Amino acid sequence: MNKRVAGLVFWMLLGMPILTGVQAKETAVEEKSLPLKELRIFAEIFGRVQQDYVEPVTDRELLDHAIRGMLEGLDPHSAYLDEKHFKELQEGTSGEFGGLGIEVGVEGGFIKVIAPIDDTPAQKAGIKAGDLIIRLNERPVKDMGLSDAIKIMRGKPGTSITLTVQREGEHKPLVFKIVRAVIKQASVKSRMLAPGFGYVRLAQFQAPTAEDMLTAIRELEKENKGPLQGLVLDLRNNPGGVLQGAVAVSDAFLEKGLVVYTQGRAESSALKFHARPGDVLNGAPLVVLVNEGSASASEIVAGALQDHKRAVIMGRTTFGKGSVQTIIPISSKIAIKLTTARYYTPNGRSIQAEGIQPDIELSKVKLKELKNSLLQVKEADLADHLANPKGEEKASKGKKTADGKKKKKLLEEDYELNEALNLLKGIAIFSKR
Repeated sequence: MNKRVAGLVFWMLLGMPILTGVQAKETAVEEKSLPLKELRIFAEIFGRVQQDYVEPVTDRELLDHAIRGMLEGLDPHSAYLDEKHFKELQEGTSGEFGGLGIEVGVEGGFIKVIAPIDDTPAQKAGIKAGDLIIRLNERPVKDMGLSDAIKIMRGKPGTSITLTVQREGEHKPLVFKIVRAVIKQASVKSRMLAPGFGYVRLAQFQAPTAEDMLTAIRELEKENKGPLQGLVLDLRNNPGGVLQGAVAVSDAFLEKGLVVYTQGRAESSALKFHARPGDVLNGAPLVVLVNEGSASASEIVAGALQDHKRAVIMGRTTFGKGSVQTIIPISSKIAIKLTTARYYTPNGRSIQAEGIQPDIELSKVKLKELKNSLLQVKEADLADHLANPKGEEKASKGKKTADGKKKKKLLEEDYELNEALNLLKGIAIFSKR
């Protein structure tokens, strides 16, 4: 080991806390002694790279790579944020940034799409939750590292990038050319599905999401000219976001009780969040749609409403990201994103790697309504059939045609949403009886 490398290791050790006496005795119970053998190996490799690598590498570059690898080796969500990545993170949380509009993680060395964000280039191009990105332009992403992949995908709005993805059920990779854009993150959309039945879509969780959702529900009630008979809360392909946003959304539908709690090694990571009195729907039926792209904060909402039996969870098992990441600034320019705790539902279920199982499972299918056969004959089609004594035949027939067109459109466009609406209607009919 040369003197310069030995000096580097000395200063690394000097920068670590030195414990003596009672402190060392107490700490020894919880921690093992410093792995001097591994540190020597590290120093040896450091020296070998400096001496034999094909091109000169600075100490700073090597230490940056070491820090990055140390964090990314822990789990798919911990990361080192250098000056550029730290700045991009701050821009992203402000609600507007340049890129493709996808939430990604790591699986098997490849970049996995957790969910595309609504109305972004990635979603419009056809990228779907669960896609494995195997190439960025012509560069393979195998073992590339999440932060490096994100760095390549982000860029100046108007520039393009080619994504090659492997999708379940497809025999060969799919290629998408996507033009980067400024990602404006509008998190709430809403509309009426049918008289009395509303729909609210949460694309992600930001600080104002809950308030925007409450405003949307009030607007739906105005359009309905009265309280809603039921609501569909759509969390499909919602990759998560701000924890406080998820708690506030859950709180909007709950009268009381625990919403979520977190546990980690540090005492400061043990947190509990409770609902306050007041249900925005006053007890009206609620169906929550989820799928494999519903992650993190979405799973908190689904788990809380499911445990309190406040909503029917419908769809497919969620992504299973039940861990808490904390941004820890190291200086004014760099930081680390470190997994510090796990989420638990009110009943103590861990979301991590399990996800939320829906109460009613829906397969990933697309339906198309079949046209009536010319051989199918009804009473009204028979010659000289008896007329309806109340004379409602014509009006009824016309109304049925209009409803049929609307139902057909929703059925073909979004089978899962159509099923959620049918469930709400069924609950409303049963409740009236």
